[in-house]
Amino acid sequence: MASVVEYKGLKAGYYCGYCESREGKASCGMWAHSLTVQDYQDLIDRGWRRSGKYVYKPVMNRTCCPQYTIRCHPLQFQPSKSHKKVLKKMLKFLAKGEISKGNCEDEPMDSTMEDAVAGDFALINKLDIKCDLKTLSSDLKGSIESEEKMKEKSLKKEESKELIHPQAIEKLGSGEPSHSVKVHSGPKPGKGADLSKPPCRKAKEMRKERKRLKLMQQNSAGAFEGFQAQGQPASLLPKAKSNQPKSLEDLIFESLPENASHKLEVRLVPASFEDPEFKSSFNQSLSLYTKYQVAIHQDSPIECGKTEFTRFLCSSPLEAEHPANGPECGYGSFHQQYWLDGKIIAVGVIDILPYCVSSVYLYYDPDYSFLSLGVYSALREIAFTRQLHEKTPQLSYYYMGFYIHSCPKMRYKGQYRPSDLLCPETYVWVPIEQCLPSLDISKYCRFNQDPQAVDEGRSKDPDRVRVLYRRCALPYGVYKKNHQEDPREEVAVLEYADLVGQKCSERMLLFRN
Repeated sequence: MASVVEYKGLKAGYYCGYCESREGKASCGMWAHSLTVQDYQDLIDRGWRRSGKYVYKPVMNRTCCPQYTIRCHPLQFQPSKSHKKVLKKMLKFLAKGEISKGNCEDEPMDSTMEDAVAGDFALINKLDIKCDLKTLSSDLKGSIESEEKMKEKSLKKEESKELIHPQAIEKLGSGEPSHSVKVHSGPKPGKGADLSKPPCRKAKEMRKERKRLKLMQQNSAGAFEGFQAQGQPASLLPKAKSNQPKSLEDLIFESLPENASHKLEVRLVPASFEDPEFKSSFNQSLSLYTKYQVAIHQDSPIECGKTEFTRFLCSSPLEAEHPANGPECGYGSFHQQYWLDGKIIAVGVIDILPYCVSSVYLYYDPDYSFLSLGVYSALREIAFTRQLHEKTPQLSYYYMGFYIHSCPKMRYKGQYRPSDLLCPETYVWVPIEQCLPSLDISKYCRFNQDPQAVDEGRSKDPDRVRVLYRRCALPYGVYKKNHQEDPREEVAVLEYADLVGQKCSERMLLFRN
């Protein structure tokens, strides 16, 4: 089985939905008659994305709004405060039917169809996040205020009084009661020191002791040795932290009461009319898509009918694969359907590839916007990637489409950390934190800091590009000697080979008419 593609070349000077430039966009594209999941994995690792069967790559140093491929690391992902709010909001709704009031945290701005070529639809980005940028937690603030008050009291206390100094600052967010340390105040001015009591302890010494206790709590072995070295009994060893922060899975799959108000079920369905479950739910899914496009994107019903829906979100060039070492569901294109009380309220379109889950699109019932389904579905897809990783270790990334720094409303994807951006020149992944300072200065950037680095996957021998001519696969070097008549054809083939890279150019079949 081989991928078959038809290169369409450069499309430049067309409308951009991000900056609203009438002729600022530029991209190269190809029609994929079929794609293996490995070929598509390699293509998106060189900056390509698919929209239906159309696969395109922005010309980064030329387009008005450079679109950088972004991937998240699900295994290291920790939900932020705002993520947790969305998950808790869903749990409250399911358990008690509570509807939270306030601003909806959903898609700020999706691209429309500006990447359409010859009637092909564009890939529309989906995720959303409003990140809480507070760097000081309320727990930390409370602990500091408490410590300041105690210091103030220590100056006023009489000689015989004792202070209980809180240690809560050493266990932020642990939920564990603070351990207390008795501290004697110094003598009143004008009075001699009471030698029967321990000497007054300086603040510096107290800070050192608190730091030592914190380190010992983090390492029980070190704590035991430390206490023994001081002649302290092991029974005084500080207790280990018991209340760890809840994981993403804990927050998503928290148990509901038996009399819960609603039931939510997420079903993974192959995007194929040969699948009975996909076929039986097609009409309901189509109706939901139309309702979403009309309400959210102000499309007319004609623009989002059956033909458009099928071509955009159901037709996929990816060939389904079920290798023994792959996930149980196999590789390919899927619809993740969110069923609430027996009705579909959202559908996340995803591709499952050898190394990642790639997010394609999300559409949902606008009546349930209060549930922040854009954020909720992204968190579910991150958790799903982690689940697939358990069976397939190499599958460990979550691709979120394109990150567009030049459009402030499209920067939300950068808040799913840790994440990387793809260098548009050398195709290596760089942590987003290292990229942002450069993007603040220039909308187009080379992220690889090594000036000598080059694209290691570039096409080195165009004659080895595989072409498909009259149902026969042959190297381009052979084809051009016998069949190439138009000199412009070689320019197009070389451009194609440079964009897809050596590996893909030798595996995929480039259709020649």
